[in-house]
Amino acid sequence: MRPDNPQEVIGVDVGEARVGLARGSTIARIAEPLKTVGANEAITAIAEFDCDIVVVGLPRNLDGKDTQQTTAVRDWVKQASQKIDKPFYWQDEALTSKAAEAANHRTGSDAVAASIILQDFLDTPPDRWVRC
Repeated sequence: MRPDNPQEVIGVDVGEARVGLARGSTIARIAEPLKTVGANEAITAIAEFDCDIVVVGLPRNLDGKDTQQTTAVRDWVKQASQKIDKPFYWQDEALTSKAAEAANHRTGSDAVAASIILQDFLDTPPDRWVRC
């Protein structure tokens, strides 16, 4: 694993009860839904994957202001980063849940939302990535 040149990436959509996971590669630049886990299982599930970085969707209002969920996700990242020794990055998740519900994928809308978050991240030039 090479954090200076990450290749394997896990995308995360943190919800109150469930967490969607996706995986992707900075080489192929394609994200795919992986699975949805309970909120209490998420950190363990992420730690099991051989990844270089973790990308977490940052929820905000459409005007860019923080919400109650923004605070909860920031707290989750703080806790997760103490247990997972990988760099964490933010990705704006505006409207990903709506798009995921519309996709109606077999892995569940939470995992699809994570893949949308991760795809947005993979489509962003690395010099614009925002570290948590």
